[in-house]
Amino acid sequence: MKAVVMAGGEGSRLRPLTSRHPKPLVPVVGTPVIEHILRLLREHDIKQVVITLAYLGADIRNHLGDGSELDMEIEYVVEDRPLGTAGSVRNAAHLLDDTFLVISGDALTDLDVTSVVREHRERGAQASIVLRSVPNPLEYGVVVTDGDGNVKRFLEKPSWGEVFSDQANTGIYVVEPGVLEHIKPDTVSDWSQDVFPAMLRRRQPLIGVPVDAYWCDIGSIHSYMQANWDALDGRVRCHIPGRREGEAWIGEGVEFGLNVQIEGPAFIGDEVKLKAGAFINDRAVIDRFTIVDDYAKVSNSIVWPHSYVGEHCRLRQAIVCRNVTVKNSTLLEENSVIGDDCLVGRGSRIRAGVKIWPNKEIEPGSTVNESVVWAGEWRRGLFSSYGMGGLINVELTPEFCARLGAAFGATLPKGARVAVGRDHARSSRMIKRAIVSGIVSTGGVVRDVRELPVPVTQFATRDGRCDAGIQVIVSPLDQRSADIRFLDSDGLQIDKRAERKLENLLFREDFRRAAFYEMGDIEYHEPIRDYQQHLLASVDAERIRAANFRLLVD
Repeated sequence: MKAVVMAGGEGSRLRPLTSRHPKPLVPVVGTPVIEHILRLLREHDIKQVVITLAYLGADIRNHLGDGSELDMEIEYVVEDRPLGTAGSVRNAAHLLDDTFLVISGDALTDLDVTSVVREHRERGAQASIVLRSVPNPLEYGVVVTDGDGNVKRFLEKPSWGEVFSDQANTGIYVVEPGVLEHIKPDTVSDWSQDVFPAMLRRRQPLIGVPVDAYWCDIGSIHSYMQANWDALDGRVRCHIPGRREGEAWIGEGVEFGLNVQIEGPAFIGDEVKLKAGAFINDRAVIDRFTIVDDYAKVSNSIVWPHSYVGEHCRLRQAIVCRNVTVKNSTLLEENSVIGDDCLVGRGSRIRAGVKIWPNKEIEPGSTVNESVVWAGEWRRGLFSSYGMGGLINVELTPEFCARLGAAFGATLPKGARVAVGRDHARSSRMIKRAIVSGIVSTGGVVRDVRELPVPVTQFATRDGRCDAGIQVIVSPLDQRSADIRFLDSDGLQIDKRAERKLENLLFREDFRRAAFYEMGDIEYHEPIRDYQQHLLASVDAERIRAANFRLLVD
């Protein structure tokens, strides 16, 4: 018998865990969740597997290979575009000539597959749906069966008023190959919304098989953490590498410093270093090659491989992804997530629920209240006395600057006019154009004054009756950096209150988006002659001429 393991989902609700990893490769107690599924299939003598791939499919193929390391035979089918849960299996029809099992590669279960297949065959069903009673059916498709187990009705993610069963569709099916003949090839199709309702209309035998086995659909950060805790607590029978010592599983080559304490179930992976006074309590997963430094405390948290937790750090129900550095005396609060390759500076505080996307740097001493998605660095405040600054094309990337322009445009009324200027540098032109795109996307009108000194842009903002202004210049302190100065309607730098409003909109990504017919415009203006005339009108030219000043120009 063969199994089809569906492994093409993007896992968008799991980001930033899945920003660089396919969802099936997300580790549960040190082992990718798809590997837990494959081990389960092997236990039930299913060694021939077809895996459907889409998002980051090459990573899954590279990790599992041909399956020989697991004593299995693995074949792959790649979706060029999303085909749905049934369409992806139909894509593998040429490999399926007998009864087969369909199972998700991103769920954790210890299902008795053998007994489910046996019931399917004994009942002579064309398809069997594995059902599991759940306390909250709102997040699942629910199924109603009659007294004989025949499926009568489906409903996808009902409201409480529509709930007529607590039997959730687990997404695990036993299917006869003839069912695939009714699915059009290369067409989007879903089992519960398309295939099974069509089978009911054709009166084909379709049964539900209720089970008491453990089953967790890892579709959110909360369910991901819960799957790890359930594995540590023994609620699910699955593979946990390492030797058992009390309530902990300890890998090979683990180093323990003086007075290390481990209280409660924990998984400590290969080559982990727990330094003096490190305290692991409640439940914790610390994956291979990670260092937990002196007197750090890890509670109800998950740390992926190759990461570093500094001295006196506190991790409270947090997730730290791969190759992350958390420097000394940092606090990660409940449900915070740090993505791959991040650096969290000394003494920082990551507030509850904050998610930091991969490859970000948090400045020492920062308190991060909002998720960091696009900016390369989080500072205590984005503004300084020079405006907003950053490294060109590292922190001030075109993508970030476009979002910055959208955030600034969102602080202004729709249709507001913004004067935008720059200095002579090409990098300033790049940054300015990205900002202009963002402003226009919010319905703002850009008055492009092109290459001008700061005072002239200030003049163009005030005397041009603009609502705001922006000037982009290369930093006089560091040619690798640029400064962005935001001006109010008087041509003066915006006040602290306006700066905070802009920061909040930027990090919440709470931008106003104009409809296509409300899109802003770009006007070109050359204010230099007006500026000259304004200067001349502001002085007594006759008295200056009469004074016969001598001017030395170096």
